[in-house]
Parts: sequence; structure tokens; C-alpha cells
Amino acid sequence: MRGLDFSSWQGLLTTLAGLALITVIGVGIRLLVMQTVQERRARENRQINERLRTLIAAYKVLGGSFTGALDVDPRHLRDLRVQAREAGADTFDEGNERPRRIRDAVEAALSDIILLGTDEQVKLAAQAATDLAAGRPIRTDALVVSLRDFIRSVLDLEPIPSSLAIPRQGPARPVASKGKGDGAKGEGRLGGGGGAGGAGVGGAAGVGVGATVDPDRDPAR
Repeated sequence: MRGLDFSSWQGLLTTLAGLALITVIGVGIRLLVMQTVQERRARENRQINERLRTLIAAYKVLGGSFTGALDVDPRHLRDLRVQAREAGADTFDEGNERPRRIRDAVEAALSDIILLGTDEQVKLAAQAATDLAAGRPIRTDALVVSLRDFIRSVLDLEPIPSSLAIPRQGPARPVASKGKGDGAKGEGRLGGGGGAGGAGVGGAAGVGVGATVDPDRDPAR
């Protein structure tokens, strides 16, 4: 209070103006610091949410099944064709694409885990990816358990009791999707000459909209 001047109206106004200016500057600095901290927290929350969303999706892919064949078949379409030729088969039935779709989904999930997982999860995912690349079947149950424990801990959920027996989990079975051009193709075959043109357009639409181009179908691979 020594620097304050109350001896005259001018000194009083000057003192009050100085105090107001100091108060405004202090409040502005505080608001700026608070805004910076809030933006940093919001950015960290978005990163955590995105990481959790990715790891939960990977968990559903790698551990969505409790029954059936829980091993991931590492063979590609070209490998199956070679094995069919070596076995003396003239043609290879490409209708059953479920193992290939499972393998593709597992590969994508492993890639996400290597990017965003913990140290333990990265090691397990890297080992699984190495085995897949070497053509060895893999199991994902250990990685699924690590993901499950990590996700529950981040969400502040109680850990699953060790006395609770959970069956070994494996990759989810994907559902086959049909292209939109299949119906147009069928109508084109039944409609004669004009329908043939419709079949061609419908087939192109089916490839462009409803189907996914699979690099394993390329004979060069």
C-alpha cells in the first residue's frame, strides 16, 4: 500500500486505474493458462478415446469367437492354388473365402495394435505378425487377454476375477457381403438383348460399389 496515492482525486483515479489494469492483466493471464490447459486435456482425451476405440475394435476382431477353429490360417489364395495343383486337382474352389477374410482382418488388427498398443501388446502382435508372414498358424488368445485387461483398466472397470473361467477366444467369423450388381446381372440374363446391356452396367456397379477388390485374386500374385 505504500505506492498508493490518495492525497488527491487525480492520484486516487490514477491509483484505481493502475489497480484495475493489473487486475485485468492478471485475469487475462489466468484465463489464457486455463484455456491452454483445457485444450491440452481435450487433445489428450481425444487421443485416449481414439486409441481405446482402435484397440476395442482390434479386440473384437481377435477375440470375437469362442468356438470353432480358433487358429488363423496364414495361407494366401496363391498358396492354396499351388497346393491344389500339387495335389493334382484341375480346379480350385474359391467359394470358401472365410479363412482369407479372417486372416486379412487379423492382419489389420495386428497392425493397429503394433501402432497403438502397450509394450506387451506390441511384442505379442509383432510375434503373431512374424508367424503369419512365415506361414505358420497363430492363436490370438494371449493378445486378447492383454487387450481385455488393458481396456478394462483404462475404463476404470474392476479386473475379471482369476477364478472365473473364460474359454479361449479366437478371431471373429466375418459375414460375407454380396455386391449390389448381382441382382442386375441376374435380370440381364433373363431379359434378352436389352437385358444383356443392363447386366454389363449392373456388373460394373457391383464391382465399384458393393464389392471389394482383393489383391489375392490377381493371378500375378
